[in-house]
Amino acid sequence: MTINEIQDEVIEEFSELEDWMDRYQLLISLGEEQEPLPESEKTEQNLIDGCQSRLWLCCDEKDGKLYYRAESDALIVKGIITLLIRVLNGHTPQEILDADLYFIDRVGLSEHLSPTRSNGLLSMKKQMRMYALAYKTKQEG
Repeated sequence: MTINEIQDEVIEEFSELEDWMDRYQLLISLGEEQEPLPESEKTEQNLIDGCQSRLWLCCDEKDGKLYYRAESDALIVKGIITLLIRVLNGHTPQEILDADLYFIDRVGLSEHLSPTRSNGLLSMKKQMRMYALAYKTKQEG
């Protein structure tokens, strides 16, 4: 599936839920499904700056595609990063760099997050793109 096809799936899932409390519950459920990171990966280097809560993000490359893993001590944050991972996992660095993550606005995340959570979301997207850029540069090198 393309990044946009996955985003459209996410939009459809969220559009079935009218109430924002239900949407928050969906985010929390998604976060609970995420595999925890091993303690060895919960390092300062993997910690994302700009998040109100603690969020660790790791990235691995396999056969030219990137795979992200993350963990947070806040359920909403864990749900948000799980959504981003779902959309971006298994794609090339260039696809990730070119992606317009329009699902964030379409499901209403931007308008329903607190300012500090919105900053955290921007930091997550930035870090995921930084990993993609680093792997792209490494592939070209």
